[in-house]
Parts: sequence; structure tokens; C-alpha cells
Amino acid sequence: QVQLLESGGGLVQAGGSLRLSCAASGSISSIVAMGWYRQAPGKQREWVASITNSGITNYADSVKGRFTISRDNAKNTVSLQMNNLKSEDTAVYYCTVFRMLKQDWGQGTQVTVSS
Repeated sequence: QVQLLESGGGLVQAGGSLRLSCAASGSISSIVAMGWYRQAPGKQREWVASITNSGITNYADSVKGRFTISRDNAKNTVSLQMNNLKSEDTAVYYCTVFRMLKQDWGQGTQVTVSS
């Protein structure tokens, strides 16, 4: 199992920036990719971005060009730089790791964008 601890959420005005970070511990060697999901009130959890062990990144269309995912394999961390935030980005953001047949989740961090 992998334990995940997120940080960096908060309140920001529309057009502003936030950076989320997530530290992984535990069965690190089993991770094949890391990523972020989010869940807005009354909506299903949705994938935001992911990055493989080799650094290949993918983004949801809704955040492409505004968000950047990165990871530090030496420190077992993944980050999400969020720029030009919009009110529709308001959600609880969850860090996740993908392992063979399993996925682990962090506790979530709230991001609120005021218009």
C-alpha cells in the first residue's frame, strides 16, 4: 500500500495560481504512475492529470494549458501547478498513485476559486 499526503490547497481569486504537492510513502517501488483527480460539490470525481514513471504527462481537456503536473522521483513527490484558475476549478483535489491492479488515494485538499 502507498500512503499519500497532500498539501497546498486554499482560497484564490479567479486568474490566480496555486501549487498542490503530494508526498508518497510505503510501497513506492510498485507505483507506475501518479496523478490528480478532483471532485466538485454534487459531481463525480474526475481525472485531472497524470504522469508516468518515465515522465509522460496527460491532462484533461479542461485544464490543458493551465495546469502542469510534475514529479520528483528522488523525493517521491508529485505536484500540480495550477495557473489562470477559474471558478469551475473549485473542488477537492485528490492525489493518486496507480499500481498494478490498484490505485491509492490521498485524503484530499480543498481548492476554492472566487470569482
